[in-house]
This record gives sequence, C-alpha cells and structure tokens, in this order.
Amino acid sequence: MQVANTIHPRKSQLVLLTLLVLFSPLAIDIYLPALPMISTTFHVEHALAQDTITWFLFAMGVGQLFAGPLADKFGRRAVALGGVSIYALSALLAWSAQNIEWMLVSRLLQGLGACATSVAAFATVRDIFGPQKSGKMISYLNGAICFIPALAPILGSWLTQQFGWRANFSFMAGFAALVFVLLWSGLKETNPALSKEPVFKLNRYLDVVKTPSFLFHATLCMLAMAVILGYVTSAPVVLMENLGLSMDQFTFWFGINAVINIVACLSAPKFMDKYGTHKALSVGIITLAIAGVTMLALRGQSTAFAFMLPIFMSSIGFAWILGAAAGKALAPFGDKAGTAAALLGLFQMSGSGLVVGTVQRLNMEPQIMIATLMLIVIPALVILWSKAGKTWHHAMA
Repeated sequence: MQVANTIHPRKSQLVLLTLLVLFSPLAIDIYLPALPMISTTFHVEHALAQDTITWFLFAMGVGQLFAGPLADKFGRRAVALGGVSIYALSALLAWSAQNIEWMLVSRLLQGLGACATSVAAFATVRDIFGPQKSGKMISYLNGAICFIPALAPILGSWLTQQFGWRANFSFMAGFAALVFVLLWSGLKETNPALSKEPVFKLNRYLDVVKTPSFLFHATLCMLAMAVILGYVTSAPVVLMENLGLSMDQFTFWFGINAVINIVACLSAPKFMDKYGTHKALSVGIITLAIAGVTMLALRGQSTAFAFMLPIFMSSIGFAWILGAAAGKALAPFGDKAGTAAALLGLFQMSGSGLVVGTVQRLNMEPQIMIATLMLIVIPALVILWSKAGKTWHHAMA
C-alpha cells in the first residue's frame, strides 16, 4: 500500500480527488436529456425512466454504510479503486440493457460504485486537511462537481443525438477506465493507521450519530440536497412539458444554474475564511428561505425565468450550506472519518430522496413542492443560533 509522506498534498493528488467526486453527478446529469428516449425505447412511462435516478441515489446513499467502514479498514485508495471498477462495469451493463428492469439493476450497481468513490474522496480530504480546513476544501470540490451539471447535459445531448442514448453510458465506462489508470499510478493512501475494529460494527455508526454536531450538520446537508433533488426531478416536467422548451433550451437554463452554483461554491470558502462557518451557514439558510418565498410569489407566471430565478437563489444557498455543514459534520472524527463520511452521504443521498419522495406524495404542483423544500430548512436557524449551535462553530473554528 502506498502511504502519503506529508500532510501537504501535491497538485496531482488534488486533481485525483476532484476526479473521484465527479462520478456521481456525471451518472445523473449526462443522460437527463435522454430520459424521454429511454422511456420510449423500453415502452415504459416517464416515471419508470426517472426511477433510474432514484435507484442510483438510493444505492449511493445506503451503500456508503458499507463503503465508509471499508475505507477505514482497508484504506481510501483500495475503496476508490474498487468503486471505480464497479462503476465502469455497471455502466457497460446499462449500455447493454434490453429492458427497464435490467437498466434499474445496472443503475443500482452504479450507485454502489459511485458511493465508494465519494466516500474515499471526502475521507481523504478529512485525512489531509484535518477538521479545520476540510470544510473549505469540500466547498472547492463541490465547485468542481458543479461543472458537471453545466457541461454534462450538453455532452449528453450531443451524444444522444449523434449516437443514441446508450452512448452516454459508454462514455461513463470510458471515463471510469481512464480514471482507474490515473488512480492506480498516482493516488496515495492517506490513512496509514488503519482501523483494527471489525468492518461492520454497530457502535462505529452509533458513536457518529450520537454526536449532536454531526446530526445537526448532516441534517442540514440533507435538507439542502433535497432542494437540488426536487429541482432536478421536476425541471424536465416544468420546463420541457409544461412550458414547451426544447432540449437545447432546457440545457441552456440548466447550464446557467450550474455556473451560478460554481461561483457560489468557490466564493463560500473565502467567506468562511473571513467570517467563519457559523455566518456562512446563516447566510445559506436565509438565502434558501428567500428563494422559497420568491418561488411562491412567481408560481403564477408561466415563464422559464420565473421558475429558474428562485432556483438560482437556492443554488447559492445550497452551495454555502453544503461546504460549511459537511466540514463541521466530519470535524469531530479522525480514524472514523470514513464511517462519518459514509453516514453523511447516507443523509445527503437516501435522506434527501426520502424527504423529496414524501413531499412529492402530497400532490403539490412542482413550484409549491420545491418552495416547501426550500422553506423547511428555516427552523435550523433556531438551533444554529442557540448556545450549543454557536459553541460547535466557535470551539472548532
């Protein structure tokens, strides 16, 4: 096993970490324009084609409960390589799918692969940067992640129009194969003091969940992610079906939102440096609340701008919440960083999916549903500004 000799990572290590966190958004955003074609190919309703996203996110969330302890037990590098391998093979399975059931199982497996790459990346960040600086690095990584929603739908639209929807999955497989080679030759192990505990020990999870600061900040990440998931699943219906936008127009608005998210993710660490994570979270939550009120105020206007303006605002709030909250959620943990990162991922993926699924079953129109997701984060301000909430941030700032 290769072990890092210094806590100061080389630029190549940071590039590899960036590549690791791209697998999840790539697996979702690149084939969004192809969803109608997939439902047509398999002769199923749009809801079943959209389930390929839901199943992926579910597997990614639950799978982190296994990937986290494995990363602590066998190392970040081994889990990263294993995850990339599963991702590549499952992409090939999806490419060759002959029915929707085959596709759903493939996406389930792909979610397991993506969760391993995510856990390995964020646990490595915690190893390298420690509890103080990991939040800022996570914000930068989230900024890199946000390039995918800007570029992937454009690439996916071109691939779909030129070669059919299956080309999106062959691209994913090729990307994974390339990254595997780069990881094998360049990724260093950052946790030489591997855990001696059994891989799946309930107490490891309980110790993390029982930590109040983790529970609060992980819940914040979950609620912020629910807003983005609500938007992603509703945008094709609102923009393409209800408002009649073309695939290229949909990609245009999706790309603008991604650019705004990138800028927000890159500006959040600078704000945290100057004012601290407590104020960063406060600004993020308030921004989401304003976005929710704006969405309700504009819901009667049938234009793309009226729908996307509050989405733009929510992307800023999401970016500022996620970096600060994720860093603080992982801050109390050292050798359990992998397990903590896994539970954080469970909150973000499966938890946000559960929240969105529950709200969607209330049969609201999309704008009201998204506004509800934006507004339910407001009570977090009460906890954040309580004595305990301030202590979490000032004690570990």
